[in-house]
Amino acid sequence: MKECRKRLILASGSPRRKELLAYCDIPFEVITADIDETIDLNANLNDEIQKLATRKAQKVFDEHKDAIVIGSDTIVVLDHEVLGKPKNEERSVSMLKKLSGRVHQVITGVCIMSDEKCDTFSISTDVEFFDLSDEEIDEYVSTKEPFDKAGGYGIQGKGALLIKGIQGDYYSVMGFPISRVNQALKRYLKDK
Repeated sequence: MKECRKRLILASGSPRRKELLAYCDIPFEVITADIDETIDLNANLNDEIQKLATRKAQKVFDEHKDAIVIGSDTIVVLDHEVLGKPKNEERSVSMLKKLSGRVHQVITGVCIMSDEKCDTFSISTDVEFFDLSDEEIDEYVSTKEPFDKAGGYGIQGKGALLIKGIQGDYYSVMGFPISRVNQALKRYLKDK
């Protein structure tokens, strides 16, 4: 088990981020950040997702100044349109029809903040979907998996069956570019 100089807090309730951060073998706790998640859709989306991750980290850090806090968020972008999390079957079907046979971008922003330093970055990954039939879309939506996923699919679940290929970081598409996070966290580990 690696040791951090301070407490490590993940400012996200995402079970996927929690699972991936555990790969680093560093003890951490989860404290969610309740913030306004509005971004400026006319600005550079890589910058905006980094700002959102920073707002999440800052919110938790303001109450836990003795900690290292990681904030993260993910957006799915198709033709400059941000596809959020569908709330119902109709919206899920609509999103998946848009993504069918197309390449879109998944952008994940990360902020690692302590009282000594702050690292921010974003990772953009291209994801290509197969041409999907209405039957394939309906079958996937019936699993209910799309409802809590940006873009209406989960690459780590049955949504993997929809994907023709990716160019970039698989884990960023899951919502947490863990290898890059791990590299950044090395700056916070105790010297052996």
